[in-house]
Amino acid sequence: TRELYAAIHGEAPASSAGPRTPVTEVSWNEVIRFCNALSLRAGLRPCYAFGEDPEARDVTCDWDADGYRLPSEAEWEYACRAGTTGERYGELDAIAWHHGNSGGAPHDVATREPNAWGFYDMIGNAWEWCWDVYDPKVYGPYRVFRGGGWNDRPRGLRASCRRRSHPTFRVDDLGFRLARSR
Repeated sequence: TRELYAAIHGEAPASSAGPRTPVTEVSWNEVIRFCNALSLRAGLRPCYAFGEDPEARDVTCDWDADGYRLPSEAEWEYACRAGTTGERYGELDAIAWHHGNSGGAPHDVATREPNAWGFYDMIGNAWEWCWDVYDPKVYGPYRVFRGGGWNDRPRGLRASCRRRSHPTFRVDDLGFRLARSR
């Protein structure tokens, strides 16, 4: 949420959205730094190591660390589907804020129905950065994001829908979801 992001970094990116909405307007690069900062604040071992490459080609993840991180794309889809096999884990209006019901703005998290495993907002409200590089041979350092946002139409709000962008990209319907290894 914007509230958690501000608690760790002192402020969240500028937005008229409320404190309980997903933080958006954050790049992949900013998100991995946030994950490490949150991990340190919680007394956990950070997952990420990075150098100076602005395209994040030198970022590595220690999957054995107990700190916060982005989910892999496979983890994200597995969590989203929660044992289901259809396009979505429920009826779209019941589970997601999207173009047809959002009123043109993000909403507080956890105000739609969760999936069978109790995860809220896996589809809709905000796209979510994942760890994975999309296709380095074609797109270079572009990273994956999943889930669909508050302004997307139904075709973009599916468990299998994936998009990509440069790790410095920021937009008003792209945020992230935290994960941890056990």
